[in-house]
Amino acid sequence: MLSKKIIIVLALLLFTVGTALAAALNINTATREQLIALDGINPIMATAIVTYRESTGAFQSVDELTKVPGIEAGTVERLRDRITVAD
Repeated sequence: MLSKKIIIVLALLLFTVGTALAAALNINTATREQLIALDGINPIMATAIVTYRESTGAFQSVDELTKVPGIEAGTVERLRDRITVAD
């Protein structure tokens, strides 16, 4: 039988690997609700992102988010590792 220590280590390892493998959110396909779930994106910003995307087409880069009213470069930098424009 596995000891408690081994079970705890395995659980932590699985959690760490799962977190590391979590896919970045595609801002070209994300729903308003998915965008709101990002730290630093409020409902108004999420609506602005969706509206911008619908009126101008897909984002070509994550940096293009700064063209959305209310989204500043600092916000993009904080989100950079959690968002993408790729599938």
